[in-house]
Amino acid sequence: MQVRPEQLAALVAIVDEGTFEAAARRLSVTPSAISQRIRALEAQVGQVLLVRTTPSRTTDAGGVLLRLARQQQMLEHEALTELSTGEAGEAGAGTMDLAVAVNADSLATWFAQVLNTCASWGDVTVRLHVEDEGHSATLLRTGEVLGAVTSDPVAVQGCSVERLGTMRYLPVATPDLARRWAKGRGTDWARMPVVRFNTKDDLQHQVLAAHEVTGTPPTHVVPSSHGFLAAVRAGLGWGAVPAAQLGDDLEAGRLTRLGGGDRVDVPLYWQCWRLRSRSVERITEAVRAAAASLHR
Repeated sequence: MQVRPEQLAALVAIVDEGTFEAAARRLSVTPSAISQRIRALEAQVGQVLLVRTTPSRTTDAGGVLLRLARQQQMLEHEALTELSTGEAGEAGAGTMDLAVAVNADSLATWFAQVLNTCASWGDVTVRLHVEDEGHSATLLRTGEVLGAVTSDPVAVQGCSVERLGTMRYLPVATPDLARRWAKGRGTDWARMPVVRFNTKDDLQHQVLAAHEVTGTPPTHVVPSSHGFLAAVRAGLGWGAVPAAQLGDDLEAGRLTRLGGGDRVDVPLYWQCWRLRSRSVERITEAVRAAAASLHR
């Protein structure tokens, strides 16, 4: 079985752009041509490769071919770049798309340094997928990203994994909220309002479980790392906030730490394609250097 390059290019374009129509515009062909390429590819492999939703997404089989397509594109780009000479040659090679998954809290703190590094390269475009650290490895399995910041230490098939460090979260609230929900010398965890990032966020639940709270307190949902901290600072509820994001909030008295020594430590790992590629090596080096702050 030989897969044609234009078929793989169509698969990548559909996943990146979300629809067959947008993929057609990107590749300067008709939507009918895109559909024909995908149907021919599915007939060739004997499996459905795409779920025709909006946006379109790959099946498990489609994820295998998507990863193959991205890896081929990366190696081809690196070969053309190596053969290029001078400014004209570099322009001819174009830019390489680096798709990476990262959790929102890392993006709001230490991962920003990775973007600073990428900005100095000039020959890449960065496509970030913001996903919870406990679920980002899924994007590696589906071939949508070449690397992911994840809390999963088990390497996805075809990937390598290395420990980056630990993100420490502290349960904090405004002093006024803490006073209002004080219970004896502690906190009325079962009744005090809480802020949650989204349905995948279980950090607050871990704190509540440690205090043997079985019910669900009044819960606000704020799906933004900066917005989450703003909600906690406003007194909307308490939340588990990255220690690196608090700045001088505790020292200045804007926020107070709850539960004495309570904390949630989340180990972070970097998983990426096991591929002899300068692009993979470069982004890995940038992530590794930026994550050094996690050890402090």
